[in-house]
Amino acid sequence: MDFYIVNTGAFLIAITILTLTPGLDTALVIRNTTRSGSIDGCVTSLGICCGLFVHAALSAIGISAILLQSAELFHAMKLLGAAYLIYLGITGLISVWKGQGKLDVTSGAVGKPLSVKRSFREGLLSNVLNPKTAVFYLAFLPQFINPEHSPLLQSLFMAAIHFVIAMIWQCGIATMIHSAKNWIQNSSMMKWMEGVTGAVLVSLGLKLALDNN
Repeated sequence: MDFYIVNTGAFLIAITILTLTPGLDTALVIRNTTRSGSIDGCVTSLGICCGLFVHAALSAIGISAILLQSAELFHAMKLLGAAYLIYLGITGLISVWKGQGKLDVTSGAVGKPLSVKRSFREGLLSNVLNPKTAVFYLAFLPQFINPEHSPLLQSLFMAAIHFVIAMIWQCGIATMIHSAKNWIQNSSMMKWMEGVTGAVLVSLGLKLALDNN
């Protein structure tokens, strides 16, 4: 089956908690919702999530090229990816320890009329042009790729799962913006989410590194 991925449970846990953690995508959805309403926020989310397929396809091209070279190189790439997840987790924990990372969602003009094209374009370009997303997908997806099946189909399948989770979360934020804005900007809540995410990423990275074979 071409859509079969390995460590499915670990993938769902990791991609869900990463989606729920406030970041650039969340900030853009909140800003645009404040600007023109919940539809603006949902359309922005759609643009962001469509960008995931671009990163998945580019990641699959890189993975396929590496698989053609050698299985050992693919294994090394997975180890580097696991190390990157650990790095992301440690970075988050350090941010909590230093008291950094409060999300700023106050920028942007308020009261502008809704423009579907503008909102979709802002979301799409924000995601596609974000180098952190590109690096993350290239490091993250190989952990769950089955070399015996198509890397492209598996990558797109994982992007589709990410798409659904992110759309549900971000559109939920857009429809509850007044309460969600205060909740997300709450310093103690932000620290708690950063801490949990950091710990999960470190443990997941260690698990994937030790389970590689």
